[in-house]
Amino acid sequence: MNIIGIIKKGEYYDSISIMLIAKHISEMEGVVDSAVVVGTKENKSILTSSGLMTPDVQPAGEMDLIVALKLKNGIDSKNVLSKIDEIFKAMKKSDDGENFTPQSINGALNVLPDANMAMISVAGRYAGDVAMKSLQHGLHVMLFSDNVPIEKEIELKKFAREKNLFVMGPDCGTAIINDIPLAFANVVNRGHIGIVAASGTGLQEVSCLISNAGCGISQAIGTGGRDVKKEVGGIMFIEGMKALAADPNTDVILLVSKPPATEIVEKIISVARGIKKPIVGVFLSASPKLLERSNIRQALTLEEAAMLSVAYSKKENASAVTDVLKKREAEIIKTAKKEAAKLSSAQKYLRALYSGGTFCDEAQLLCQNILDEVYSNIPFGSSKKLKNSWKSEKHTILDLGDDEFTVGKPHPMIDYSTRKKRILAEANNPETAVILLDIVLGYGSNMNPLAEIIPVIKEVKKITAQQKRYVPIVCSVTGTDKDPQNRAAVVTALEAEGVKVMESNAAASRLAMSIIFNH
Repeated sequence: MNIIGIIKKGEYYDSISIMLIAKHISEMEGVVDSAVVVGTKENKSILTSSGLMTPDVQPAGEMDLIVALKLKNGIDSKNVLSKIDEIFKAMKKSDDGENFTPQSINGALNVLPDANMAMISVAGRYAGDVAMKSLQHGLHVMLFSDNVPIEKEIELKKFAREKNLFVMGPDCGTAIINDIPLAFANVVNRGHIGIVAASGTGLQEVSCLISNAGCGISQAIGTGGRDVKKEVGGIMFIEGMKALAADPNTDVILLVSKPPATEIVEKIISVARGIKKPIVGVFLSASPKLLERSNIRQALTLEEAAMLSVAYSKKENASAVTDVLKKREAEIIKTAKKEAAKLSSAQKYLRALYSGGTFCDEAQLLCQNILDEVYSNIPFGSSKKLKNSWKSEKHTILDLGDDEFTVGKPHPMIDYSTRKKRILAEANNPETAVILLDIVLGYGSNMNPLAEIIPVIKEVKKITAQQKRYVPIVCSVTGTDKDPQNRAAVVTALEAEGVKVMESNAAASRLAMSIIFNH
């Protein structure tokens, strides 16, 4: 293998552009691995651990862009670099366009004087200042950028609260405002369920399940995951609750997060007591007793939270949700026993390969007390930390969207390359009993996921047939039929290849672990 690296001195592209550039480079013939990153100390450290660092790019600074490549032997590196230059030139040309492109908030407001929201995707060290300028101009902010210092986040959110504005983020990847999907979001029905979420994938899952059940969303407000931590104080989470309580188009409020800090839970409960509308809360891995002193109906999974919200919205008996889930559980066990009977004695372990971090957390949570020795690169609950994220141990549940897998690469919701390699590796492992996947549709995600995943599924079947084994693939598909990719079409194609497609991540996780439990 030949590892090469170049520095694009003083060149800046927003994170979306960098993801697109990285995707084009990763698809070039002869490229085994690649990364396109800003030359920060942290990024250079990750390049080193990934085996992509070279002396040529070591001098890069935070105002530079690094392109690092691992090429197959015999590939002409000059030809590859020439093609990369063309990719950058094409990106610049597309950015320039024929129309005036504003270079500042003031310039943007000159073009769109009636705008009331700024969506910000610039380097984290600058994003906070751009967000503050936006707030000072009376704009709500969706802050897609990450790596914003927490002190800056607190400053922004306190200022926004004083001005009756919202700051969604930093690292807010999903929102639906006035029926408009923002960033990684789905096309859902308009309705009367309002969502406040400190989890992007969690927001996508519940909004899609609600829409697929025939209800709809009034507003879906993302806050960024740090908002519910003690340091930030749940500022925007609380403001989101208050806004939905005052919204005449919202009849039911759904809260989504990992467990907030104790102080934040008390604030949430206090605010909830003053709200007359039904409130559902799902705080993954929280104690079932977390909300027992409140008027918030607690759910244990994203799916249960969506179902309870739908029941309240339709003014149906919410206790019937438990009966539906119990009936579905019996069906899962029946299917699991059939699948387990097809496995060999050597097949023991679950291998879950996720693009959504919240799904990875939820799967680990559901595995507790059912599967022994669960490992992850982002351990949650009782799971253990993998020694090497690139090598599975026992039952392994991976978040392939974590930084160690995505440095210089598009998110796995966009680029399936890392996951495809890992799927084949797990299929070749004689101890693999089940492969568990998520596919997330909607804006921002891969527009043609079937072209990515179907050939890999066919290859898995070929590998296992040659080895006289059977490896079931279980999958959830987060999306709606209104999404550009069309959920029904994706599900039909997957099922035609023998994939066990479930209604939700929770259901898919339960089926996967039930297959192993019954083996």
